[in-house]
Amino acid sequence: MKIPLSLLLILLSFSRVKCQSMESLQTAVQLKPGETLSLSCRGSGFTFSSYNMHWIRQPAGKPLEWMGYVYTDGSGNDYSKSFQGRTEITRDNSNNMAYLKLSGVTVEDSAVYYCARETQ
Repeated sequence: MKIPLSLLLILLSFSRVKCQSMESLQTAVQLKPGETLSLSCRGSGFTFSSYNMHWIRQPAGKPLEWMGYVYTDGSGNDYSKSFQGRTEITRDNSNNMAYLKLSGVTVEDSAVYYCARETQ
């Protein structure tokens, strides 16, 4: 029996300046177990290429979980041990975009996913 996963994406910017924002290109995603989750977010109102970009998630009723980040120039990443091996975080500075891929999803991956820029 296949159980669809419901995943909700909300984007968050930890900036105090109102004109800086993150925009979601997906709002809700449904996947089957074993499939790959692909999310993206677009930053605006700040120099996107100057900030590391992070992905964080929060399963219902649980604390936030930091997943990892991509370096400013996209040359490397750092991932939480919990997500190593099935997570890929990339970016496209020319389009102010950050991306998350999470492979082999299970019901436990149902969560609100956040994209955030690092403070400087």
